[in-house]
Amino acid sequence: MKYEERFFLLDVLPFLVRKACLTRRTCLLSAIAIASCVWLGLLYINYMYCTNGHLMCAGCFIHLLADSRLKEEQATCPNCRCEISKNQCCRNLAVEKAVSELPTECTFCLKQFPRSSLERHQKEECQDRVTQCKYKRIGCPWQGPFHELPAHENECSHPTKTGTELMGILGEMDQNHRRDMQLYNSIFNLLCYEKIGFTEVQFRPYRTDDFITRLYYETSRFTVLNQTWVLKARVNDSERNPNLSCKRTLSFQLILKSKVNSALECSFLLLKGPYDDVRIKPVIHHHSFTNDANETDYVPLPISDSVECNKVLAAKNINLRLFIFQVQK
Repeated sequence: MKYEERFFLLDVLPFLVRKACLTRRTCLLSAIAIASCVWLGLLYINYMYCTNGHLMCAGCFIHLLADSRLKEEQATCPNCRCEISKNQCCRNLAVEKAVSELPTECTFCLKQFPRSSLERHQKEECQDRVTQCKYKRIGCPWQGPFHELPAHENECSHPTKTGTELMGILGEMDQNHRRDMQLYNSIFNLLCYEKIGFTEVQFRPYRTDDFITRLYYETSRFTVLNQTWVLKARVNDSERNPNLSCKRTLSFQLILKSKVNSALECSFLLLKGPYDDVRIKPVIHHHSFTNDANETDYVPLPISDSVECNKVLAAKNINLRLFIFQVQK
């Protein structure tokens, strides 16, 4: 038996049974349910359960749905193999309440706190939490435990630096700020163009006709700026078995389906749609479309991380919003 399982049976179960906020019967049932959970740790607070009552944390649940999409299979509960989906599974609020009261260790001071109050403790109360000097804005690189902060700031040399020294530090910070502002200024400049089009697009999953099929996504044809377009997307750049990889990415390309008489120079970007909660950082792409060069290269869909990518893959369809700006000559 693994250490985590022994911890559950010897420490967690008795703790849950002693909880006064639940009746003894309900608490015991919740404890047994947690013990039968798909065990990948208690990092996630939300718990889902299948029609037979087996628990999965929210992260595992989304990962299972994403894996089923990649393998073109029906997602099933790892315990009983019954079918699972967002419509068939529900959150177990009683278990979530019980888990939130479990003791857990602060990563900084190593003291025990209820899971529900750990985040506030680590952000605001812990004297050993990692913090930064208030003179970071003028280049101080120091970071250390919170209880050492007053002593450091009293001795910090950055407030006594000369104007010439500070100008060099501030110059580097200005460069980073300019890079961030360049994107937003580019978007504002594009909004001044005469011809701007946007539409909601829905990526649907398909499979290639190869012997070893690969998952890809494609939208139906749509019209923007009086031209017909299609978007395609692929997972991990068409990796053979993306379901075996923990790191997952999506990339997409824009395809012009209409015939044009002259080069059509465009800028375009994808944003999250009104009916999706995926977090996408806007990135502007440029391409000159002709009859011979009617497809862009595959470019990364700028999703924050693999967890966010799994949320996208777990959905039945991917709903985004496409903007196209025609460059005037």
